[in-house]
Amino acid sequence: MSGVARHAVRLSGPADFDGWRNAARRLLTNAVAPERVVWLVGGEGDLFAGAHMLPPLAAGAAPTVPRAFPERAAAALCHRDPERFALLYRLLWRLSREPGLLDIASDADVARLARLEKAVRRDGHKMRAFVRFRRLAESDPPRHVAWFEPDHHIVERNAPFFVRRFTGMRWTILTPDASADWDGTRLTIGPGARREDAPCEDAAEALWQTYFTSIFNPARLKVKAMQAEMPKKYWRNLPEARLIPEMIRGAGRASDRMIEAMPSAPPAHHHSLQRRLWAAPADAAGRPSGSGEPGADATTLDALAHAAADCRRCPLWRDATQAVFGEGPGDARLVFVGEQPGDQEDIAGKPFVGPAGRLFDSVLEEAGIERRSVYVTNAVKHFKFTPRGKRRIHQKPNAGEVRACRWWLDKELGLVRPRLAVALGATAIQGLLGKALPVTRMRGRTVQRDDGLAVFLTIHPSYVLRLRDEAEKAAERARFLDDLRAVRAAAAA
Repeated sequence: MSGVARHAVRLSGPADFDGWRNAARRLLTNAVAPERVVWLVGGEGDLFAGAHMLPPLAAGAAPTVPRAFPERAAAALCHRDPERFALLYRLLWRLSREPGLLDIASDADVARLARLEKAVRRDGHKMRAFVRFRRLAESDPPRHVAWFEPDHHIVERNAPFFVRRFTGMRWTILTPDASADWDGTRLTIGPGARREDAPCEDAAEALWQTYFTSIFNPARLKVKAMQAEMPKKYWRNLPEARLIPEMIRGAGRASDRMIEAMPSAPPAHHHSLQRRLWAAPADAAGRPSGSGEPGADATTLDALAHAAADCRRCPLWRDATQAVFGEGPGDARLVFVGEQPGDQEDIAGKPFVGPAGRLFDSVLEEAGIERRSVYVTNAVKHFKFTPRGKRRIHQKPNAGEVRACRWWLDKELGLVRPRLAVALGATAIQGLLGKALPVTRMRGRTVQRDDGLAVFLTIHPSYVLRLRDEAEKAAERARFLDDLRAVRAAAAA
């Protein structure tokens, strides 16, 4: 903008928020437009040596801005974007004329502010999560040093967190841009350092690795999600990181070992419940013998369903509305076994009538299987939930509850005598086979029970409903349809 006087503002550092704020107030009270300001850091910008310096604070009322702006500006100013100072002053200038500007998310400046702020907060979260202190070998009193490579200028902003967390420890955090030093009483922000200035390892490395190994759950491993939260750029500074590749490679084997080691016996409180509520003595397997067991003498599905209404084999009956028994013809060639009744099934007293049931019905129809020709039931007959306000939130049955209800499922299968049973999900697999198997890896396979019944393994339809991505949901529904087509072919063979 030739012919128009420009003002050069020189800040003491790349995250000098106080300097920016003081300069911005003086510029704004003197009505200096954003395009007339050049923002410089340290010794940069000799080309603007002839520009006007800051004008004094003009008399009159200080500019007012929304309460949220200073905090958001302080975060965004730590970003490495070279235009951040100009962006924030432009926003301040506009806010003095458009008080509701920050509420317009589609505005280009407001959207850019949000992106910068989000990136800085995320970088700060990474710093708090992935800084690892190592003790200097010959320091007395003890001193700990950490090396970290942030994406933005966040050291001064995040240093107070480490003061609060490690108040009684003398420590230093080194980064390429700045350092933070706490001597037990005073925090000092100094110049940057080199990676070589930090110790490589200390005696606590083994403790970190032991802790990390002990909390690693191979059954829950999601490599992409893990790397999104802990990008590889941080691995070289983490003592536990050297374990990650081997843990990923061995996750499948470790998961199988966990499944094999799962206890098959129900929890102890189930046995005490049996002794307290059932009159008949229990056999060696913990089941009541003789006619004291409801349904023991039932010879039809109707009689068995009637007896299930009085089931007290586990505590779930206390909070559920009613037992939800199976439904379908007594000579069905196909039996579908789900997990447990949901909220709508608990109220209606019928299996698979909620959202998952409606999806199940539609996929059944597409696969060429008539719902009225199959027997549909659940591994657990009572609804397990936790109350949350007016809602009842589904809870997964535990191994003891599945084992307790397996007696009813075996009675159903003994009366129906199907050619093929379909296990819908992990709980159904455990109810039908008496052991846990990984659904994703075993999906589409047929496993034979000890009594000779073939069991086809697939997902529960509720899994499809839980997917948020529409493309992923459509793909998973198509896979489920393929599974049910394979079921139809197997049952007809």
